[in-house]
Amino acid sequence: MTAVSTAPATRFTLPPHAEATQPPERRGLARDDVRLLVARPSSIEHSWFRELTDHIRPGDVVVVNTSATLPAAVDSTRSDGTPVPVHVSTRLDDGDWVVELRRSDGHGPDLDVNPGDVVTLPGGTRLRMVWPYPDPDAFSSRLWRATVAPDVDVVEYLMRFGRPIRYGYVNQHFPLADYQTVFASEPGSAEMASAGRPFTPELLVRLMASGVSVMPIVLHTGVSSPELHEPPTPERFAVPAATAEQVTAAHATGRRVIAVGTTVTRALETAAASDGTVSATEGWTDLVLGPDRPVRVVDGLITGLHLPEASHLLLLEAVAGAELVGSAYDAAVRQRYLWHEFGDSMLFLP
Repeated sequence: MTAVSTAPATRFTLPPHAEATQPPERRGLARDDVRLLVARPSSIEHSWFRELTDHIRPGDVVVVNTSATLPAAVDSTRSDGTPVPVHVSTRLDDGDWVVELRRSDGHGPDLDVNPGDVVTLPGGTRLRMVWPYPDPDAFSSRLWRATVAPDVDVVEYLMRFGRPIRYGYVNQHFPLADYQTVFASEPGSAEMASAGRPFTPELLVRLMASGVSVMPIVLHTGVSSPELHEPPTPERFAVPAATAEQVTAAHATGRRVIAVGTTVTRALETAAASDGTVSATEGWTDLVLGPDRPVRVVDGLITGLHLPEASHLLLLEAVAGAELVGSAYDAAVRQRYLWHEFGDSMLFLP
């Protein structure tokens, strides 16, 4: 049996002070005033996100993720009274939640979790750990399936008691609005589908006025792993019929399909047949793109900047090739681009 590749070929060292610590608006910039590195096989160009229309052609189909971010971090206590932050990743079809317990000092996931452990959330809601997720037989895991008692609506509960998930590189708490894209409309993501954050309504209008089709999908992101660099876990998604038709037609006629983010790429490629036909599809995707499963319909990709060894880099390589991704990251390091959800952007084009 051939082993599945799990490590990206791209290698780089994140320089000091390369992490965006706050939204661009808090730095006196507009959303679309972040930098944009445009990477093609023949060239690497440094631009600004507001100039995206200079690089997207009439007839291109740009696909965005309309999932909205939930305030998915809540405080809880163990049965012995020890405080433990909880990140709520998703709600499963049977009502159980997938959660990550975090260390109280803020330094990564709490891996000292066992089946039967109970934590109590605000309002008296209790989570009982059932087994590691998604593999019940895993020796240890940062994610756990948990039963919820009493049963509560996860969206309503988090909107009442939660706050946005924040990692150590973000220097203070920011309101939920700072973690939403302008096209976010369907609550469900534990973390922002951040590739779409630099878009503004004015930029979307300029794209559509130039003859670009902007089409939606939904993929609700789970809790990522900035510390452990795991491959993505199953996520709930939907590709509408109109989007499937537009993408299929573009692919068949040689027009480019530009995915806004790894979430969009994952959803479209899950719905794509080997001949490039995309069908309206919804449910759960466990697709992991990489050398063993290249893309079928996505030609270009708008993305933020990912950490060294992050599994997202494998997906970028599946779209643009390892050589171009490596060159782009080398250039971003040299030019002092900013990383993470409030940082700069890249555009990979064929």
